[in-house]
Amino acid sequence: MKHPALALAVLSLVALTGCSDQGRQAAADVSAGKALAERECKGCHGLDGRGAAAGIPHLAGQHERYLVAALNEYRDKKRTHAALRDIAAHMSEAEARNVAAYYASLPPIATASDVEVFSPYENGRTRAAACATCHGEDGNSRTPGIPNLAGQQPLYFVIATQEYLTGVREAAPMHGLVRDMSKLDLESVALFFASQTPAQRPAPSFGNPAAGEPLSAPCGGCHGSHGVSTDAATPSLASQDPQYLVESTKAYRKTRRNAVMQRAVAGLSDKDIENIAAFYVVQKSRPAEQGQTLVQELTEKCNRCHRADVANPALNVPNIRGQDKDYLIMALRGYRDDRRASSVMHKMSLPYGDSVIESIASFYASRPAR
Repeated sequence: MKHPALALAVLSLVALTGCSDQGRQAAADVSAGKALAERECKGCHGLDGRGAAAGIPHLAGQHERYLVAALNEYRDKKRTHAALRDIAAHMSEAEARNVAAYYASLPPIATASDVEVFSPYENGRTRAAACATCHGEDGNSRTPGIPNLAGQQPLYFVIATQEYLTGVREAAPMHGLVRDMSKLDLESVALFFASQTPAQRPAPSFGNPAAGEPLSAPCGGCHGSHGVSTDAATPSLASQDPQYLVESTKAYRKTRRNAVMQRAVAGLSDKDIENIAAFYVVQKSRPAEQGQTLVQELTEKCNRCHRADVANPALNVPNIRGQDKDYLIMALRGYRDDRRASSVMHKMSLPYGDSVIESIASFYASRPAR
């Protein structure tokens, strides 16, 4: 070692820092925290740290560092709950540490036995049975004029269905079957069909794929290379039913209201539209999602920070195993909708609809807290 004195100084500083951290932790008064919980917190969180109703988080056994950070976020108005903002605003730093230490010292709440893990893919498979008569069991239509749903972008599917139901698109008989479908069910069906593999189609009896290829160039900016969309709100056109492609494209001239599409088709002749459709029909498509493994992949990402064994000392992250499901749903929606301040969680939650959030929440709510 070239500089033993410097190394000794660094080691001494580290030791002192560790002692300082231990001192700050030792300064937390669990008894004082219990008294504060009795006065301010037990109405919602109980003295045992159990949420008093659905949507109220369990605090028992939660990471102390996270609880302090959460109180600070309420105090700084980064979270929206009015009562907690008021309580946190009148709480000193010592009181925040005390009450956090009290709840962290409690044994975790036993996992609710009635929590079932929600699978949007399996739920979608069940609900999609109503669509099979026209669209095929796997979403590959075999009826001319009926669109493929296999491999379609899920958000586009939801938007298009809503447009049929609200009259933006001309309604068809089958859309009566989805009129009473909940948002969770509709998103689940969208995910199921998005995860199916589109079947390869032969060239249609009309149009010229070779002539349609150069005409399709302006379409690629939105609908992706060769008609395979990478945008969840924009449909894939590859391997689509040819008659449906022609009819739906022409509909933007009269009945469908979409300014971008209306401009795009304004200069196209009927022959141009048929050629473009013929080009997209013979293109190979692929599933837009992998719904069969989506939840597993997402929870594996979550586990990088929300580890089951110990809190990451570098992050103020909560233990979410065994947490109240409704609270987890609200929290994830809050991050997704930018009502909670966390750039990481906002980015993680932003792409997902309510069905995926329900699935993640139910998964963690069903896990043992420790």
